Formats: sequence, C-alpha cells, structure tokens
Amino acid sequence: MSEPEKKIRRTNQDGKESRPERSIKVIATNRKAHFEYEILTRFEAGLSLVGTEVKSLRLGKIQMADAYVDIQNGQAFLLNLHISQYDMAHQENHEPTRKRRLLLNKREIRKLWNALNEKGLTIVPLKVYFKGPYAKVEIAMAKGKKKYDKREAIARREADREMARKIRGSRE
Repeated sequence: MSEPEKKIRRTNQDGKESRPERSIKVIATNRKAHFEYEILTRFEAGLSLVGTEVKSLRLGKIQMADAYVDIQNGQAFLLNLHISQYDMAHQENHEPTRKRRLLLNKREIRKLWNALNEKGLTIVPLKVYFKGPYAKVEIAMAKGKKKYDKREAIARREADREMARKIRGSRE
C-alpha cells in the first residue's frame, strides 16, 4: 500500500498558511458617486442574492445610479440597485429593484448606523464585483458636495485633459 497523499500547504514568509489570491471581476462602478459625494470611508460587503440575480450580474445587467444603503433593525440593506431580470428564467425571476441584504459584521453596521445619524452623511455603493465566486459591493460613507465643489472638480478635470492634449501634441 502506498502512503496517504499529503496536502500541499502554501505558507507566507512568516510561516503562516496563506490563501490563494481570488480574482476580482468588476461588474459596475458608480461614477456619479465620485462626482456627487466626497468619499470618506470605504467598506467591502457581501451581497445576499438569488440565483437569477447572480446570472444577470454575470451578464453585466446592473444600474447603480440611485442606489443607497439603509440600516433597518440592525441589518444593512442596499436599496434601489437595479439588477435586470434574467431572460432565460421564466417563472421564478426576481424583482429588479428589491431590497438586498448586505453581509457585514456588527461592528461595521454600527459604524454605518452612526454615520447615517450624522447630518450630511450618507452611504452609497461605489462598485459591484465578483471576488472569486462571491458577489461583493464596495460601499462608502460619503458627504454630499456643494455646487461650487462640483464646478471645481469639472474645471480640474478639463485642465488635466488640456495638459494631456498638449503633452500628446508635443510628442508628435
């Protein structure tokens, strides 16, 4: 009889067992959030989804424009996130804008709840992605920008574009 096979374990420099890196595939980003809000703190949360939602996400059928996070009864929920219905499912399809539970620990939920009670702070999703087989969402505590801050951001972006054009023009 041969010896039983031993499992090969990967270790890092400290001798601790390490996990293999999970690939990240970004599905959607909320570009409007960076323009409308000043991002303060970011969190990574799991999404509680049904099967047809996962399949639609893999196809990239998602809209994040008006989505936000709310805390109800000690749980975090993502509201107004539109995941289109899966075309191949006929009877057991999901509701596109249903409220979806975020998978966070109590400490993180408490921080978010305290931020919601502060004046002027809100919680917005920044991007939805797959980390390995799991659907994740990056959320952030954010403070709304004033109109003059938005104008300043537009002016800065246009100045950067103009500089890039000049640099490209000088190379040729």
